[in-house]
Amino acid sequence: MSLILSLSRSRTVLTGLGAMLLLQCGHLSAQTLVVDRYTVLAATPTAAQQDLLGGIDRIMFPVDVVTVGDALATALYSSGYRLAATEEADASRDILMPLPLPDAHRRLGPMPLRLALQTLAGPAWRLLEDPVYRLVAFERCPNFAEGR
Repeated sequence: MSLILSLSRSRTVLTGLGAMLLLQCGHLSAQTLVVDRYTVLAATPTAAQQDLLGGIDRIMFPVDVVTVGDALATALYSSGYRLAATEEADASRDILMPLPLPDAHRRLGPMPLRLALQTLAGPAWRLLEDPVYRLVAFERCPNFAEGR
């Protein structure tokens, strides 16, 4: 009986000490949530929520996605970003968008969405981001300009 009483007291003392340490070491604020007995989370946006193109994704394109343009639009679908309209983009965009999607690009990731978009476009293209209007476009790199 005394062993059970001793264990009960020890557990109570340890719980009290743990609570005191939690309050002393990790000061709770309006941006901190206690979600479980031993779990405290910061109430702040995740990195993927702050940088929409920086979130890690795995992308598998369905069989009806056959061009690079289709793949770019599909990859951007749930990101909040979209491809810039033709009149706002580089004139050489008409070269990139109808290119066939390589089989090696049918499955991408896990990688940041920004890197997946650049991978789909290839080394001849540079990704341009407009965070104000949440648009992406591509311009041809100078090393791959026409006439070279």
